[in-house]
Amino acid sequence: MMYNLLRPLLFLLDPETAHTVTLDTLNLLKRAGLLPDRTIDCTPVRVMELDFPNPVGLAAGLDKNGTCISALASLGFGFIEVGTITPRPQVGNPRPRLFRIPQAEAIINRMGFNNVGVDKLIENVQQSGYHGILGINIGKNADTPLQNAVDDYLICLRKVYLHASYVTVNISSPNTQQLRQLQNETELEHLLGALKAEQTRLSDLHGRYTPLAIKIAPDLESEQITVIASLLLKHRMDAVIATNTTTAREGVEHLPHGNEKGGLSGAPLTERSTTVIRQLANHLQHAIPIIGAGGIMSARDAQLKIEAGASLVQIYSGLIYRGPDLVTETASLLCSRTAHAG
Repeated sequence: MMYNLLRPLLFLLDPETAHTVTLDTLNLLKRAGLLPDRTIDCTPVRVMELDFPNPVGLAAGLDKNGTCISALASLGFGFIEVGTITPRPQVGNPRPRLFRIPQAEAIINRMGFNNVGVDKLIENVQQSGYHGILGINIGKNADTPLQNAVDDYLICLRKVYLHASYVTVNISSPNTQQLRQLQNETELEHLLGALKAEQTRLSDLHGRYTPLAIKIAPDLESEQITVIASLLLKHRMDAVIATNTTTAREGVEHLPHGNEKGGLSGAPLTERSTTVIRQLANHLQHAIPIIGAGGIMSARDAQLKIEAGASLVQIYSGLIYRGPDLVTETASLLCSRTAHAG
């Protein structure tokens, strides 16, 4: 209810300014004790050998630098994912780089992995006091040549390994030049092999296994999804997140900002991402869990992703348009269905 009153005011601001104001306000309310934790009665969901308090998470991108983890967790999320983070700080693409399309409940962003760098992120995580399930999403710096991309991912993996419940490898953002080429068979084979070897080494070194998830694009052909699924199985990845934002513009091309460059998220992505989940599930046959993301604007959207084969879901754009009530509504529905099925 409160968000419904505040949203028109936030939407008067530039989207990136509104984003910063919102995170700062949540932190202020949390510190003042005015942001009570929303709790959902739910049987924990076991995925990646982790027990998730409920199956609804925050997708990466909203809290890139891990400055608002505890406050966001108070909204009822079962897990939080921060990032995308890179080895070195970078400013990202020039502003404006974030655009709302309210008529379609959509957002276009071309942020470009703007972040404070992995070392500062770790400081923020340590200072957050958060003890729930935390995913850290890693990527490569924009000026790192594609042939050296594996080095960036390995740097980040080594640094975040002991601070993350799981690590997400982002190879699907459309806003870092050539990044999506890492989804091609040859490049992906090399990347997954290197990541798995390093994960094994770090597990032996620290006596702790931190799962690896791979985040893929919604704009893949069926043949590409088949190849990716095969490689995920071959390299024993722990999860796959489907999907990132889309470069397609169906349904928004006639609207203001509809043809801005970048990745499109929100309602126009709903069915596209669910289709990818369904295709992945057909290939993976429950051998690797799927985390569903993309266009969850209602509890029903999340339920359809679970029915398509996802074990968990993540929300981002829906939170901008619907507010925190979307989190509790979605978690309540998914948890009640799980309890009923049990």
